[in-house]
Amino acid sequence: MTAGEDLPTERLEWRTATVSGRPAAYGTAGTGPPLIFLHGWAVTNRTYAGALERLRRVGTRVLAPALPGFGGTAPLPADQTTVEGYAAWVDAFLTAVGCREPVVMIGHSFGGGVAIQTAHDFPERVRALVLVNSIGGSAWTRNGSIVKTMRDRPLWDWGLHFPRDVWPLGQVRKVLPVIVRDMVTNALRNPATFRRVADIARFADLTHELRELRERRLPVVVLWGEQDRIVTRASIDALVDAVGTENVVTLPGSHSWLLAEPEAFGEMMTNVLSVAERAKAARSRHPLLARLLRHRAR
Repeated sequence: MTAGEDLPTERLEWRTATVSGRPAAYGTAGTGPPLIFLHGWAVTNRTYAGALERLRRVGTRVLAPALPGFGGTAPLPADQTTVEGYAAWVDAFLTAVGCREPVVMIGHSFGGGVAIQTAHDFPERVRALVLVNSIGGSAWTRNGSIVKTMRDRPLWDWGLHFPRDVWPLGQVRKVLPVIVRDMVTNALRNPATFRRVADIARFADLTHELRELRERRLPVVVLWGEQDRIVTRASIDALVDAVGTENVVTLPGSHSWLLAEPEAFGEMMTNVLSVAERAKAARSRHPLLARLLRHRAR
């Protein structure tokens, strides 16, 4: 598919459910083992329509909710607007849509942090975890033995890199209008949630939760765009060290590479899901993933 072609999104069906007494928007498509995709900060599930269509082709039942406060889903109460609160919402969402069996959980950026917390708090819900340019690592930068944590990162640095990294330059004319539309809509519709979740994403340290997932031997795959300056290399290294997975793949691209390259994302997920299923059956990690995919980190 070339950059000028339209993305095939017509097979996705957009629905509304009631979660904890409040409306929740979500997309769904396909049949087969369930897979849930959790989107990043500021955008919505619909922003990823091209990537979600590729997931449907993998042979799964795709569930893609708009997280609370975004994309038409009602925000969480202020005291529940935390990573833990979002994880509890995901559990309630899966109940609301009748999903009873464990899912493969994919999270991008902030959605990756929610996925980590959900897998930690509700272990029966998740059979494998795929983290795409995910928050959750404790480090911001590393210079030799000197490590600065995420809490050391000033707002100006995060803001400096955000505009460049959040949209993929390869399809800027096609993808950028969608990202900007969804960001502006979310900021105007729920400004309080917009700000709170930005702070959660900036400072998230899920090292404890990742280490517990390591002890449980949950299959985890980490994908990272090597030009990402929002989730830095030091941050992704800290995440990988904590969760202990050997299944780490680096790719060309920035923070939102999967929006620019949905076909490549779909092809990669075919291999990732196949290995994750075998890993779950064997209750062990699979370094084989590194040989199935084209690029490997570390």
